[in-house]
Amino acid sequence: MKLIMPCLILCMSVVYIWIIPEDPLAVKLLFKLIPMWLIIAYTYLQSPQQRKRSHWLLLSGLFFCMLGDGLLVWFIVGLTAFLIGHLFYLFAFLNVWRYSMLRLLTIIPLTLYAVFMASRLLPAVKAGGDDALVIPVLVYLIVISLMCWAAIMTGSKLAMGGSVLFVISDSVLAWNMFVSDVTYSSICIMATYYGAQFLIARSAKSIAGT
Repeated sequence: MKLIMPCLILCMSVVYIWIIPEDPLAVKLLFKLIPMWLIIAYTYLQSPQQRKRSHWLLLSGLFFCMLGDGLLVWFIVGLTAFLIGHLFYLFAFLNVWRYSMLRLLTIIPLTLYAVFMASRLLPAVKAGGDDALVIPVLVYLIVISLMCWAAIMTGSKLAMGGSVLFVISDSVLAWNMFVSDVTYSSICIMATYYGAQFLIARSAKSIAGT
């Protein structure tokens, strides 16, 4: 199981990213969700005798992110589902906080990142006539930055790597959607996204035992 599930997740992610065509949409969406179903199952199967609150919070985060995958065709609905997912991740990571001054100081580059992204995304959103999206996008940016910082504060390399990849994935998605086209954006977004979710799932065993 330790090898089969990760290999299956990798194979289905590659199939979705490189093989499945854009149409029909229902088939595309089905194959998009399969890696997330496998990741949720993989997370659930880790340490079945040691599940604690942080483990269930991570599972809840994965579930809402999976919903976000399916609902992103309705952007604000999908964004809300992802936001809820990040809040579950945030609380899971805060639950296993390990103080370190060096890790604490990472709030500085993360804040600079958030300020930079806000300075480019929000004017672009307004220029596109989507004023109603300004507040949701800003809130999402703040929450994902805090989630990443909380993951870093756990001291778990898997959680750190997963959260950073998630920030990269969502940054490329937002930039491509609102600011300017990004070359090979779909490949970059989904490769980093699946990688992020898998690393967060892998972190569940160590986090749940805390």
